[in-house]
Amino acid sequence: MDNRLRHLSGLRYFEVAARLSNYSKAAEELFVTQAAVSQKIRQLEEQLGCKLFIRKGRAMTLTHEGHTLFRHVSDGFQEVLLGLNKIQSEPIQGLLVVRSPPSFASRWLLPRLWKFSVKHPEIPIKILTGCDTPNLKHGEIDVAIRQGEDLCVEEGLTLEMLINEPVYPFCSPELSNSLNFTSPEQLLKCWLIQFDSGCFPWEEWFRQANISTQSSTIQWMEVGTFDMGLTTVMAGHGVCLATDSLAGDFIERGLLVKPFDIGMTPGVQVNLCFDPNSPREERITAFTNWLHEEVNELLDN
Repeated sequence: MDNRLRHLSGLRYFEVAARLSNYSKAAEELFVTQAAVSQKIRQLEEQLGCKLFIRKGRAMTLTHEGHTLFRHVSDGFQEVLLGLNKIQSEPIQGLLVVRSPPSFASRWLLPRLWKFSVKHPEIPIKILTGCDTPNLKHGEIDVAIRQGEDLCVEEGLTLEMLINEPVYPFCSPELSNSLNFTSPEQLLKCWLIQFDSGCFPWEEWFRQANISTQSSTIQWMEVGTFDMGLTTVMAGHGVCLATDSLAGDFIERGLLVKPFDIGMTPGVQVNLCFDPNSPREERITAFTNWLHEEVNELLDN
């Protein structure tokens, strides 16, 4: 066996540091100190006789030799993981960790999750919320639910669309009755609810509805979360933008109405992202198949 394989421990530290371009983040993933990462990389550079990183500001940038080594080390570790996954696949029974945007989790996923638990009581689900991109290959997340189009994903991950639907204005029945909506221009005289995330831009909705906003004095209210916006609107204060899947149950209960059937497209696309070579592949398949079944049932209705 090639004697250079004695560097495997250092190469593991190198791969993480190179992938994250940051010794501190590498230390967090490896559960060691930053000093330990720095020392391990320095030892590896001395053993190999070349510099692998140079510092640029707070980031650690790979040298030419570092880039070459990282490409091959990364591929090699992926092959090792693939082999381990094939011989260490976990049974379908066990925890599945799902990451979702807060609005989708509270308004769509959690109200339906009991159905999955009835169908698969052997798979407890842990829901985490957030909008950043999780580390699916090296973290605890098994399935990431992500909003947006043209998303960039790490090589080797699967990205499949779950929902893609237009965005409509919604308001309370009381507001709709009091203003007796007949023209979408009337929305310019209402309080328009905006969300911090910027996922539902009123300017684009008005543009697609062929309504000019340049000469109008628009009244805005900005809220921190989608749920806060819906609560504000259901109380009769203003109009917000949402999708049928996120507001559908409130419409059924008579708490929201759609004053105009003018949908903004592209609207909101919800995607599933996961590692097809995960040792928890059976659980992931069961969960993603169930999600698609739920969406198809909604479309059929």
